[in-house]
Amino acid sequence: METVELFSSEGKGRGLKAVKEQWAGDVIFAERAYAAVVFDSLTHLVCHTCFKRHEKLHRCGQCKFAHYCDRTCQKDGWANHKSECSAIKRHGKAPNENIRLAARILWRIEREGGGLTEGSLVSIDELQNHVEHFGDEEKKELRLDLESFLEFWPPDSKQFGMQYISHILGVINCNGFTLSDQRGLQAVGVGIFPNLCMVNHDCWPNCSVIFNNGKIELRALGKISPGEELTVSYVDFLNVSEYRRQQLKKQYYFDCTCQHCQKGIKDDLMLAVKEGEEKPSQERVKEIIQFSKDTLEKIDKARSEGIYHEVVKLCRECLAKQEPVLGDTNIYLLRILSILSEVLSYLQLINEAAGYSKRMVDGYLKLYHPNNAQLGMALMRAGVTHWHAGLIEVGHEMLCKAYAVLLVTHGPSHPITKDLEAMRVQSEMELRLFQQNEFMYYKMRDAALQNQPVQVLPEPTTPDVPPGLFAKKP
Repeated sequence: METVELFSSEGKGRGLKAVKEQWAGDVIFAERAYAAVVFDSLTHLVCHTCFKRHEKLHRCGQCKFAHYCDRTCQKDGWANHKSECSAIKRHGKAPNENIRLAARILWRIEREGGGLTEGSLVSIDELQNHVEHFGDEEKKELRLDLESFLEFWPPDSKQFGMQYISHILGVINCNGFTLSDQRGLQAVGVGIFPNLCMVNHDCWPNCSVIFNNGKIELRALGKISPGEELTVSYVDFLNVSEYRRQQLKKQYYFDCTCQHCQKGIKDDLMLAVKEGEEKPSQERVKEIIQFSKDTLEKIDKARSEGIYHEVVKLCRECLAKQEPVLGDTNIYLLRILSILSEVLSYLQLINEAAGYSKRMVDGYLKLYHPNNAQLGMALMRAGVTHWHAGLIEVGHEMLCKAYAVLLVTHGPSHPITKDLEAMRVQSEMELRLFQQNEFMYYKMRDAALQNQPVQVLPEPTTPDVPPGLFAKKP
């Protein structure tokens, strides 16, 4: 690989560093999965080869489990599915996603050997499994997975030792990368990408990862000099440093020593309190934060049950308590604003949703890296909400900012970037009409709304996949 090389990163073990100078938006490398599977809950909704969602998929006539877009995807996926197909028929049912992924990895090793594959800097055997760091609960889960794997694994396939199977399951546990659907809006599967596994973590990274057209792309977020270490963030930045470090230690078994964690950079903004003559007491702040945490749990329950009017009620009650105490960049306030704007958009209360989404992105802009993918997606959603609310000037400005971010994080060929570009062009045309004749703009807009109801977002649901880079369960 010409753009990167392995090196020993002080305090981190192995890592990747740039060989050539990179600029914002450059694809440093792209990589296909060594092996990948669809999540258990989506096996009948997502193609098992390209991981695209489709309403009508073709089912494998043999095992009745695998689904494909068409004959082309079925043919392309046959090498990976052939042994799996017969194993599912013999076993009577498909095992869980971890077992299926482990089996696909071992069948590939059986076919090709365990050495380096084309374009890979490391082999599966060289990846960290962290089994020695497992706690009692994780060891129990590993034993159960081992039992399930041995029941599923065919007797006529190559037999691997228990220690090696444990290694593979451990690799999946801490290195499984979450795959998204074709628009990048929903996590649909998990895969192993050996080169990506070598990229170390930083809470304020210089790279991001996106799944695009069957490959992951490692993309530069800014200028990267030759010899500079390449980093990505394994977790969402929108948490205070202490919580991020706890999360990383629990999920990935290391202590984060990045500058943002060591110095607590932006922690003060994330826990900001209301400025004014009478600053709220520490006891009052703690009380409101605890109330916010309790309310977020109630909101998650209401969202999972589809009771969206209850979600709105809980959010409004929480905001009423938060606003006199918490600052505009406080993460607990921003979480409520995010949920409220999303659910109000779904309920067609667009104007109210626009106001909350504006406050949300104003906070995000002060906290996130300027080329953070989640910031770009939030700007896009807020821009669409304002556009549909008739606030065309603010909406178009947000869509332009979102497009600038997604060009870096997703690239111009990604479906979501293409969708955003179409929206940006359309909103620009409407903005010109608005500036030329405001009366005619609103008249045409009202006529369009009478013919077709606005649908801003799909039904909001509680995510069933951790928001981190890798698919390890928290």
